[in-house]
Amino acid sequence: MSIHEVARRAKVSIATVSRTINGVSTVTPQLSRRVWRVIEELGYYPNTQARSLVSGRSRIFGLIVSEITNPFFPEIIQGFEDIAVQNNYEILTTSTVHDPKRIALSVRRMIERRVEGVAIVTFGMEEALFDDLKSRKIPLVFIDVGPPLPRISNIRIDYQHGIREAVQHLAALCHERIAFISGPLILKSAMARQRAFIESMEEIGLAVDPNHLIEGDHTMEGGIKALKKILNFPKRPTAVICSNDMTAIGVMRQSYEEGVHIPRDLSLVGFDDIRLAQFMIPPLTSIKMSQTEIARMAFNALLSEVQRDIPSPDGTEYVLRTSLVLRDSTAMAPAGARKKVSVLKKSAE
Repeated sequence: MSIHEVARRAKVSIATVSRTINGVSTVTPQLSRRVWRVIEELGYYPNTQARSLVSGRSRIFGLIVSEITNPFFPEIIQGFEDIAVQNNYEILTTSTVHDPKRIALSVRRMIERRVEGVAIVTFGMEEALFDDLKSRKIPLVFIDVGPPLPRISNIRIDYQHGIREAVQHLAALCHERIAFISGPLILKSAMARQRAFIESMEEIGLAVDPNHLIEGDHTMEGGIKALKKILNFPKRPTAVICSNDMTAIGVMRQSYEEGVHIPRDLSLVGFDDIRLAQFMIPPLTSIKMSQTEIARMAFNALLSEVQRDIPSPDGTEYVLRTSLVLRDSTAMAPAGARKKVSVLKKSAE
């Protein structure tokens, strides 16, 4: 079936069929209904590549994530695709797996497909993606690292709010020795989370033991290694906050191996609040960074830039607030480690 056959059966011109498919307002409702009825009867599918060549619009957005195997990212992809479908857009998704060669291929593939914009949700290696896309004036969305330039949107994560809630929650449970397992500190997002933890501890007068700042790698294996290190400390922390949920799940796994009961012996807080967190044993207390909201913000930012005639000279910034989700992996500090926390509670209030 072709557009010519649709035009012949609908008794209209090929141009009218084309305008109907592309939603041009000059086509009368009566003609439009007749054309769409024939399209449905014939099972005709328009050639989207040909349409994009004519219109100059591909109606494709690119989405670049770090790795599909981390449960944090599939939830973003699903949310992004759901909104794209509602807005008659397709998405071209790729993961970098932190490989510079793969990054270059991803960018090339998106340029070849004439994407209208790209959301870069990678938490690392963003600079390698930036130059080729920027030079083509393609709208871009970044997490935290978007520079103030035209057609660049930046989703700034308010790490401080959720991490402060977690620290104050643990302090109210009489925890003073609180450890923090970060992500790789070459990542700006990992540094920001660790900095938020240190500042939150200082705000309520709790000392941060440098030994209790442990660099991880945002994997379950990293969480396992970090807990082994923690258990060798002369003064063990009574609570641990992790920079992501995958690290916290690794801590839980190794705690089981070591006979450390969560939360009786060790309170544990994750970060991200992936869907899996609520199904752990015990269910994991986590700092929520809504993947659905990130997807919504990223898509709407790209759509706004595509529809904008004159881009903002300094780009656009959006803010996503984090918040603590309480479950069963935190409890009162072990009796021997408790101290009076009336001052801490007052500070938290």
